[in-house]
Amino acid sequence: MKKNPTSILGFLCVLGILAIIYATMMPQYISREEEALAEFSTERALNQVEIIAQKPHYVGSTNHELVANYLILELNRIGLETSTQEGFTLNDKGLLVKSKNILARIKGTNNSKALLLLSHYDSAPHSFSKGASDDASGVATILEGIRAFLYAKQPHKNDIIILFSDAEELGLNGAALFVNKHPWAKDVGLVLNFEARGSSGPSYMLMETNKGNKALVNEFSNAKAAYPVSNSLMYSIYKMLPNDTDLTVFREQGKIQGFNFAFIDGHYNYHTQQDDVQHLNKTTLAHQGSYLMPLLKYLSNADLNATDSTDDDVYFSVPFSFISYPFSWVTPMTIIALGLLILFIFIGKAKHIVNFREIFKGFVPLLGAVVIAGLVTFLGWKIVLEVYPQYSDLLNGFTYNGHAYIGAFVTLSIAICFAFYHHFSEPKVTMNHFVAALLLWIIINAFIANSLVGAGFLIVPVYFGVILFGIYVLTGHNSLAVNLIFSIPALIIIAPFIVMFPIGLGLKILFGSAILTVLAFGLLLPIFGAFIKKGVWTMLFFAISIGFFIYAGYHSGYEHGKAKSNSLLYVYNANTNTAVWTTYDVNLDDWTKSYLGETNQKAVGLNSLPLASKYNSGFTYSAIAPVVDVPKPTISFLRDSVIGNKRYLKIRITPNRKVNRYDIFANPKMTFYNFKANGVSELGAKTNRLEREGAKILCYYVVGNEPLEMEFYINKSSIFDMDLIESSFDLMTNPLLKVKPRSDWMMPTPFVLNDAVLIQQKIKRYVAPVPQLPVVPVTDSLSVVKDSLLKPAIVKPQ
Repeated sequence: MKKNPTSILGFLCVLGILAIIYATMMPQYISREEEALAEFSTERALNQVEIIAQKPHYVGSTNHELVANYLILELNRIGLETSTQEGFTLNDKGLLVKSKNILARIKGTNNSKALLLLSHYDSAPHSFSKGASDDASGVATILEGIRAFLYAKQPHKNDIIILFSDAEELGLNGAALFVNKHPWAKDVGLVLNFEARGSSGPSYMLMETNKGNKALVNEFSNAKAAYPVSNSLMYSIYKMLPNDTDLTVFREQGKIQGFNFAFIDGHYNYHTQQDDVQHLNKTTLAHQGSYLMPLLKYLSNADLNATDSTDDDVYFSVPFSFISYPFSWVTPMTIIALGLLILFIFIGKAKHIVNFREIFKGFVPLLGAVVIAGLVTFLGWKIVLEVYPQYSDLLNGFTYNGHAYIGAFVTLSIAICFAFYHHFSEPKVTMNHFVAALLLWIIINAFIANSLVGAGFLIVPVYFGVILFGIYVLTGHNSLAVNLIFSIPALIIIAPFIVMFPIGLGLKILFGSAILTVLAFGLLLPIFGAFIKKGVWTMLFFAISIGFFIYAGYHSGYEHGKAKSNSLLYVYNANTNTAVWTTYDVNLDDWTKSYLGETNQKAVGLNSLPLASKYNSGFTYSAIAPVVDVPKPTISFLRDSVIGNKRYLKIRITPNRKVNRYDIFANPKMTFYNFKANGVSELGAKTNRLEREGAKILCYYVVGNEPLEMEFYINKSSIFDMDLIESSFDLMTNPLLKVKPRSDWMMPTPFVLNDAVLIQQKIKRYVAPVPQLPVVPVTDSLSVVKDSLLKPAIVKPQ
């Protein structure tokens, strides 16, 4: 093979293809407010986001009720009759809350299954999140989409139900309330759920299916969304994340399938004070609208009784299109690809174009680059974390400069590839060494066919590579144009995963991106292997990598809009009449040190009653705090009686201040039966025995300062040993504590109970001193005894 003098042209063409792929993943424009009223307007939707996300509106806050009222008025304004559904639910994680769902229904022309449009309207608690992306963007998408749909007088056979669910951020409780308690739930045939786990980037379609996905794949394809971004591997990745959505409840508890649409880039803003309208990407919001409108038009007329299937399809998106084929094709496609490759190898051998020795030598640079790039990236990220310990401040695992680190390690991996092929491969044997990459990819796909069939679409770029090799073997010639054309599928299908993996799973998975970069390089070897002076290309990509590292280091600090998260809590122990300041932070700053001191004291004893959090965060440091007069709750034992070998208790805990949360704990040796909280049992419980892990019993988010009332049975022989932690989210405004505001480059840590005033105390009966009773007649004495037995025992606030 002749040396190709067009290396730079080939490189620029690859860059151009990647740019086109990115540009066609999502809308690159936003529709203005002047847009025709029958069309979806991104600016009109953004106006809704601005109103909904003016302030934090978590469950139990005043703003939460204001947002609920606003949504009711908006639905009324576009001509819909609304209703609300309120009630307590207790989920299988022990999360209790009173939810308030907002509903509307648009009648269709027949009585078939209904299409449900779903988004939640509560924002995340604890972190002062305004919830612009999560999930005012989803609510606004539905409001604007339905407004345009109604204005256009679109004909539709199916009823359309709109559900703005509550308490999603706490435990998907609003969705559970609807699925289990609302009469409309039985009418739902399919759900479209609009969500967010970041503030930018393309919106990914994620299916939630009970059995096979074939019918849903066909329906999505038929709807012809303009910018589909999805593949059958994404749901597997989604299930690896510590996240569920309201749609999970529909699928698991209601056997109702549907589609999630969610964007995940800008993950550092998720659930934080920075989830505001300024950080929400407008084209991302436009992408959500580009899904809703064609799906709403198509599915409101589709047969939603026909969306169940027992068969599964592999599916993936390419610019402006959506491709699928049955799971059953994956293994045969892999075998056929291997057969074709072997055929072309022997034809090439007969024509003296292919050399078996060179084919096997091709594994040396390929596997060497895979191992070295993977190790360098894995250890390199460990070193980065040591150099910049502040990166551990962001619990979600993706830093503000995370995209620069993706660029740094990906370009470093490309440099490693060029270095290996510089030393172990020459342009004249490139196509022989290309066979090694094809064989390795076929082996990977054979593994996929047996263990991860949803990734079966990865065989498609291999087919294009095999055909490219066949063209070379049959013609004896190689051209840049042909190589570029047959390399496009590898760039379209594989390259996006290199970026998506660390964005979706955190920067700890960067080594996976490095390995995938090398494997993609192998499929692009007909282009890159023909480059002359690979040593120069090695140094170029190494220099680019260094540039990314320098950029990331320069932007490793914090500033307004890219804030440092920190945490502070005041914990009063009513049992010992002591108080402490405490934090979850590993790296203390000036603000936290002003309360916790310059010398870090480990948090001793505070983690014995672990508070639930997304990443199981524990307290790190604590310091003695002044004891202030925070009103303690009243604990009333309404019933305490023995029935057979069981002891029945009914306990009410009434707040004496504005509170937001109760966490209830019990000795793990205690077994609870027929447990109810505020009149409800655990949804989906299979036995009358309360299943729990460790000491945790219940986490109750309080609405309207309603008391917590628990009733249950325990074994008569059990020693009663229960604790409570009462929390209010008013640390920053509590006049008793006078906590100074954070600097503008700081924000409350998300995913944990934060900025709160806590009271910890034992749950026990109050035993009053026995008074000296006057001598009274026998009949009167009996009355006194009878009256005293009827009165509940009360723990009085001190």
